[in-house]
Amino acid sequence: MNLKFFIPAVMVFSAVTLFGQTPVYLDNSADIEDRIDDVMKRLTTEEKVAMLHAQSKFSSPGVKRLGIPDIWMTDGPHGIRPEVLWDEWDQAGWTNDSCVAFPALSCLAATWNEEMSYLYGVSIGEEARYRNKTVLLGPGVNIYRTPLNGRNFEYMGEDPYLASKMVVPYVKGVQSNGVAACVKHFALNNNEINRHTSNVIVDDRTLYEIYLPAFKAAVEDGGTWTIMGAYNLYKNQHACHNEYLLNDILKGEWEFDGVVVSDWGGTHNTDQAIKNGLDMEFGSWTDGLSANVKNVYDSYYLANPYLERIRSGEVGTEELDDKVRRILRLAFRTVMRQDRPFGNMLSEAHYQAAREIGNEGIVLLKNENNILPIVPGENCSILVVGENAIKMMTVGGGSSSLKVQREISPLEGLENAFGGKAEIIYSRGYVGDVSGEYNGVRTGQNLKENRSPEELLAEAVENAQKADYVIFIGGLNKSYHQDCENSDRAGLGLPYGQDQVISALAEANENLIVVNISGNAVAMPWIDKVPAVVQAWYLGSEAGNSIADVLSGVANPSGKLPFTFPVALEDCPAHSAGEYPGTKRNDGIWDIEYKEGIFVGYRWYEKENIKPLFAFGHGLSYTEFSYGKASADSKSMTGDGSITVSLDITNTGKTTGKEVVQLYISDMKFSLPRPEKELKDFRKIELEPGETSTVTFTIEKEDLSYFDPEKHDWVAEPGKFKALIGSASDDIRAEISFALE
Repeated sequence: MNLKFFIPAVMVFSAVTLFGQTPVYLDNSADIEDRIDDVMKRLTTEEKVAMLHAQSKFSSPGVKRLGIPDIWMTDGPHGIRPEVLWDEWDQAGWTNDSCVAFPALSCLAATWNEEMSYLYGVSIGEEARYRNKTVLLGPGVNIYRTPLNGRNFEYMGEDPYLASKMVVPYVKGVQSNGVAACVKHFALNNNEINRHTSNVIVDDRTLYEIYLPAFKAAVEDGGTWTIMGAYNLYKNQHACHNEYLLNDILKGEWEFDGVVVSDWGGTHNTDQAIKNGLDMEFGSWTDGLSANVKNVYDSYYLANPYLERIRSGEVGTEELDDKVRRILRLAFRTVMRQDRPFGNMLSEAHYQAAREIGNEGIVLLKNENNILPIVPGENCSILVVGENAIKMMTVGGGSSSLKVQREISPLEGLENAFGGKAEIIYSRGYVGDVSGEYNGVRTGQNLKENRSPEELLAEAVENAQKADYVIFIGGLNKSYHQDCENSDRAGLGLPYGQDQVISALAEANENLIVVNISGNAVAMPWIDKVPAVVQAWYLGSEAGNSIADVLSGVANPSGKLPFTFPVALEDCPAHSAGEYPGTKRNDGIWDIEYKEGIFVGYRWYEKENIKPLFAFGHGLSYTEFSYGKASADSKSMTGDGSITVSLDITNTGKTTGKEVVQLYISDMKFSLPRPEKELKDFRKIELEPGETSTVTFTIEKEDLSYFDPEKHDWVAEPGKFKALIGSASDDIRAEISFALE
């Protein structure tokens, strides 16, 4: 055990006198707000200002004189980032800062399972706590607006209700460890290209119905202790100090009592940072040499420039005191919490959690003739093709890049699952990104290849002609212009000539299974030629084992898509109706107008009658589920009442499986445009073969409402509605009509 991790924790639990004063955190019986009042009386103005900004890349100072510990941040949201040098992004060179990598949040959303979200939060929170981190910089809940967004793999899909339901358990799980979740990026951060200079233009109705609900749920239902601002602008103000987003909505309407943290480099103006809701500033770019200051962090916008304004009388201390109170509240909830758990790291329980979440998140997109699961016969041979079968995926992608203790590759997982039962052969098939380094973390893999694309393809085809099964494992990776922070994809298609390889393999062997590893939708021009397609996401440390569990039938797939797969990019609303990446102004800012409004994701495809490649909520199983007739306890409801809708679900197959039963609401008469239907609830149930379960949904006025921008309130209009229940947004199995009186 490295006691370096626990020095601050020991201080928290000690009853010693520090620097001649009794530490302020020792009064265990006092209410937090009373304790904050006490501390505020003791702090100097200089100490208060110092608490508002970083002292290193990932920490801000406490107050040693009073025994208030430093605040330490760490990147998530899929694992605990390795330590970096005090003032640099370079690795600190620790040998004990490896972690367990959990599946990307796109995979977590695909589980449609709130229990998996809580397990995820508890597990990653334990790892953050063991490393003595105060704040975990995650989860992300920005809405999937375009499949080109390089950071979609860090988010929870296109639907605000699904993201809202999945973020709350994650936050609660993390914070059960005395570590703050930091929900990001607030708000409207829906593309990585021009992310520092994009000014989003969106109407209030779209803002409230699509882009805010997950953040609101994290605040009001999850009780998140911190929120991170976004890089982009909204109403021509940067989101990290945005009056409307932070003061009016977050701290005003939602009564958020936590800390607003800037994204690293997201602060741009001292006066706006003072007045418009920012509490803690990190990663600002300063020139300490030309400024001739001893400490470059004193040049931050909320550092000496703020202090000088206070001393000159240009600004008062009302905003300062509010910011400091919030930071102290964060400290009392975390580093100064006396019963704070100790956490644990790299435990087998965490690896098992990663595997279980991965198993539930993998989506079976297509399975003609029940080619899956693979049941090897005598003398069976399985050919595995593709760079993603061997390439480590935990390194790269931006700030979520990790240094893992271990990562099971898909090829290793398949060898573990089928070793002794079948001969496993590997062919590279194509060459993608052979690099294996990000921010000083190296995979140690040598993926260099001297053979030509033609030679690689010829070898794969020759081996495919001899094999009983061919498993192609490709997709995207976390390289620049793929699934990667600070860049967007160049297009919807697969890179590195993979379409040609897949088509050739389909000609060579009819038992072809395509496993797509990505955090985004991809085009599949070969879809009619391939009998089985699996969406496998970035699955972290246990990636190979999870993929093998599903392909071998050890796990019955139960994931459902958290976003729509379009056939072509022009089908996507951001590219056909809205703007992307926007229009550049003379001042260098890009105006990007969300002209599609509320019609994001499946809402758009249904409105325009565009058939997607795979619909939102789609996902197959190795068993079958039948839906009975829906019934309701009433045919009408009042504004303060509710209706209960029930139906029976039966497993009619031969395998135990899980089904996600999805409830959508359709408004039959409306004053403002509304989608054909909207997700309003779901249940994930597990059934044995032949077992029947009754699923019940309660529909309330809130589920029927839309946001009226003129009234600035949610409105449910009297009239007729339909409850639509199904297995996907395009697979409705039962419906029932009712009225709102």
